[in-house]
Amino acid sequence: MVVRDGGTVRGKLILMAVATTFVALLAASVAMLLFDLRAFQRYWTDDLMTQADIMARVTAPALAFNDEETARQNLAVLRVRPQILAAAVYTSDGTRFATYASAPNQTIPARPAPSGYRIEAGEVAVFRNIVENGEMVGTVYLRSRYGLFDRLVSYGAILGAVMLGALLIAGLVASRLQAAITRPLAAVTNVARQVVQRRDFTLRVPGNDSGEIGVLVAAFNDMLAEIGRRSHALQEANATLEHEMQVRQRAEEALRLADRRKDEFLATLAHELRNPLAPIRTGLDILRLRSGDAQATQRATDIMERQLRQMVRLVDDLLDVSRINTGKFTIKSGRVELKAVVNDALEVVRPYIELHGHELTIDLPDRPVFLNGDATRLAQILSNLLNNAAKYTNRGGRVGLKATVDDRTLNLVVSDTGIGIAPDMLDTVFEMFVQVDSTLERSNAGLGVGLSLARKLVELHGGTIEAHSAGVGHGSQFVVRLPIVVEPELPAKPTPMSFISAETYRILLADDNVDFVNSIGALLTAMGHSVVITHNGPDALAAAKRFCPDYAFLDIGLPQMSGYDLARGIRDLSCCTMTVMVAVTGWGQEKDRQLAFEAGFDHHMVKPVRFEQIEEILGNRSIIKKLRT
Repeated sequence: MVVRDGGTVRGKLILMAVATTFVALLAASVAMLLFDLRAFQRYWTDDLMTQADIMARVTAPALAFNDEETARQNLAVLRVRPQILAAAVYTSDGTRFATYASAPNQTIPARPAPSGYRIEAGEVAVFRNIVENGEMVGTVYLRSRYGLFDRLVSYGAILGAVMLGALLIAGLVASRLQAAITRPLAAVTNVARQVVQRRDFTLRVPGNDSGEIGVLVAAFNDMLAEIGRRSHALQEANATLEHEMQVRQRAEEALRLADRRKDEFLATLAHELRNPLAPIRTGLDILRLRSGDAQATQRATDIMERQLRQMVRLVDDLLDVSRINTGKFTIKSGRVELKAVVNDALEVVRPYIELHGHELTIDLPDRPVFLNGDATRLAQILSNLLNNAAKYTNRGGRVGLKATVDDRTLNLVVSDTGIGIAPDMLDTVFEMFVQVDSTLERSNAGLGVGLSLARKLVELHGGTIEAHSAGVGHGSQFVVRLPIVVEPELPAKPTPMSFISAETYRILLADDNVDFVNSIGALLTAMGHSVVITHNGPDALAAAKRFCPDYAFLDIGLPQMSGYDLARGIRDLSCCTMTVMVAVTGWGQEKDRQLAFEAGFDHHMVKPVRFEQIEEILGNRSIIKKLRT
């Protein structure tokens, strides 16, 4: 900007004042704009990283329990943040576990990127590792809008408006270096002081002067109005922030609740597992000290077998719930008669009911009632409900099972005279790990999975289940409604089959549990079979090459060589092409069975193994031979 010497002093002062003001405002505006953009970026990324940390903490228990539904519900909370476009949770191996999208057209990466954030195409993407107990269990992904351009335009417009008004004021001040200027300036100063002291942006500079002074006063009043509007917007932003903080606090509370339930579940699980271990340990002491007393030995054996069944039932319930929650549970539907289902259930729970001295009443329809479902799982539903009724009924109470047919629906009512259910618990009693407080001892509390499993099994059969109770101390009723088959086909007469072969076989046993494998080997030897026992993979493979077994019962977790590799090695031996191989393992998921069959196993058995299962496999050798030929 050039200042000519021929100009007037007034013009030079005005030009100098305007030029100086412009340069100063321009530099300040650029600095403020850069600072605001940097602060805006830092706030945006920090906020998204904080949200990712919260999501990581909330979804860590869901990943630990493989609970996709809970993870999706946690991500659904992001609906309160419309600027978040998409979110996802990945497992430790990079597989997508749960997703959220604000719109159907949002894309979500198939696999997670390294932890951190990146800005591209007007969006911010954040990847955050989920760490639980020092171990990474997954990754959280969030993607949000990044309104940098809009921020730049709006802030630039505001700065431009402010600069324009400031330049105009500078010109007016420079053109009126006299008392006419000081009067409105004093009024402006007075109003500004009151605004600062009272924080009242409704104040205005009085006067209706015309010309430059009037423009100055109007600009100052307009500035107060703009500041008032911005102050109101800031208050609304603070209110929004407070709401978000409340949402975060509720999320943290939910996380603490989930963590407390996890701790309670683990403590209860340890308690429930210790309960049957105590009588088993006592039974072993009886067998060791009174081995010559046949009656004491039989009584100890019965106790140990009963407690072992209780432990197996506990583990099976947990595995079934896990399979259902992960979508890996299937039922084998078929035509099933009600009385057969009831008999199977009573066979499981009758000893427990009699142990507690309860009176059991059964009321079933006279005519046959047929269902379309899985006989084993239907019996499991009834046994869980009857077992629950017996458990929460004081000794000497009554437990009843009544069945009625209404049109095409079977109504099963399991009732008891036990502790009852509080009204506020009727809606939550079927949730996982929820237990009703009672006056019974803690040893009878259970894990809180029986009713949850029963409800899931009923729903898989297309039915419903409800809980009713008149209150604490007034007993309870569980009503199951299932569809029936109106015109059933006559079931085919079962073909009798002997599961225990009279032949003797060469049998190879490989397991690093010495007590288990030696006891099984002793029983097989007593039956007349030739048995070779090994405790690691290489020894088992050498024994198979030398022994050429008819059957090979192999543990999967063997030292030096896994059971899968051992099975492949045995199958490659020319003398073992007809060997029936059985996987004996503690892993019972569907994927574990598939891995066993792919390795060449013919059967898959989950520990603890009953000797009757081994006898059944030995009796099926002829069927295996026919299938192979």
